[in-house]
Amino acid sequence: MSTSEHTRTADVLRLLPWTTPEGNPCYLSNDGDHSRLSQLADDLEEAQIDSGEQVLAGARAVLDDPRAGERAVRFALTRAAECLADLLRIAVSRGERIPRREP
Repeated sequence: MSTSEHTRTADVLRLLPWTTPEGNPCYLSNDGDHSRLSQLADDLEEAQIDSGEQVLAGARAVLDDPRAGERAVRFALTRAAECLADLLRIAVSRGERIPRREP
């Protein structure tokens, strides 16, 4: 890894998988992924991914059921939107931590 790549990686703030009570993003200064807070963030991301998989299965079941009513569809869509927001935050956070190579 070049010096500039190392510096860029070390300077990156990690977008955490939660927000402040006001809905603002939370960040963690890159600590080499060894802190308790970093591990907590990793664990929460994994839980959010697992939840997303379960919600996807449930939403597909609702969509496959021609008798599903409006309440069931709205609930499935609401949960799917929540999980999509979580998974997009994880994707952004992980993407920002990928070291960039200079051309």
